[in-house]
Amino acid sequence: MEEKMTISPTTNLKIKRYCAHMMSINDPWIILDINFEQCLPAFEGPFKEIYIAEIDHKVAGFVILQTAGTFKGYIQTICVSEEFRGKGIGKKLLQFCENTILKYSPNIFICVSSFNKGAAKLYYDFGFKFVGELDNFVKEGFTELLLRKSVGPILNYNQKKEESKTGNE
Repeated sequence: MEEKMTISPTTNLKIKRYCAHMMSINDPWIILDINFEQCLPAFEGPFKEIYIAEIDHKVAGFVILQTAGTFKGYIQTICVSEEFRGKGIGKKLLQFCENTILKYSPNIFICVSSFNKGAAKLYYDFGFKFVGELDNFVKEGFTELLLRKSVGPILNYNQKKEESKTGNE
């Protein structure tokens, strides 16, 4: 029987701390030598939305979205607890991100560490395309790959969405 997963927003400090801990004990953060204290600031700042995926009242994973600015629609962080890996949670979180972001932007961005082959495969399989390399972006000596999934140009995107809803295309 498939376990029911819920995805909901959170501002709860205790949950954010739990998620920061989850980051710090998993790759790519282990390989990048980023500890709990260094993970905590990822949850703060303007225009960030944090969503947690729960199964049986346990945090199975989470995402942090950047909702404004040049890269609005940026999936800043996606993390699935080791206990829940291999159950399609990453794919479900990506689908949730896409559904959320496409409400305000035609572009979805994500970065993946060049050494994180499993995550990169998931993103490419989900339809992301390679945009470029960001050397020393997170940490000296490491490269992040910038990926993008798009349904069209940003110019007039929200206007076109409204017109298609009302049939005034």
